[in-house]
Amino acid sequence: MSFDWSEYLGLAQELAGQTVSSASQEAKLRAAISRAYYAAFCKARNHLRDHGRHVIPRGGEAHAYVRDQFRNSPDRLRSQIGHNLDRLRRHRNMVDYDDSVSGLMQMTFRDVRLTQRVLSALTTL
Repeated sequence: MSFDWSEYLGLAQELAGQTVSSASQEAKLRAAISRAYYAAFCKARNHLRDHGRHVIPRGGEAHAYVRDQFRNSPDRLRSQIGHNLDRLRRHRNMVDYDDSVSGLMQMTFRDVRLTQRVLSALTTL
């Protein structure tokens, strides 16, 4: 079944405290995956900027740059962070652009756990 993209408006209204009904479960799961990715991406980006003195490109190029800086590192933990960012980004693209996503609930739980691991790993660098 195809996702009704207008359900995101219901979620936006719910998050803004402007609604009387709850957003659909699918809209919430899609938003959770998207927000989990951005939690991991922004923390990784800021780590590079603040600790590695990297100049992060602006716009969409930043995503590949951050992922590749970690993924191409000879350090196993850094490389794993990059691979995890890649997986989270692919899932974020799916939920933000594809009309149908199978296994959405399982994907959400996995991606939230994966994001927690990325954030934890970043604190040990």
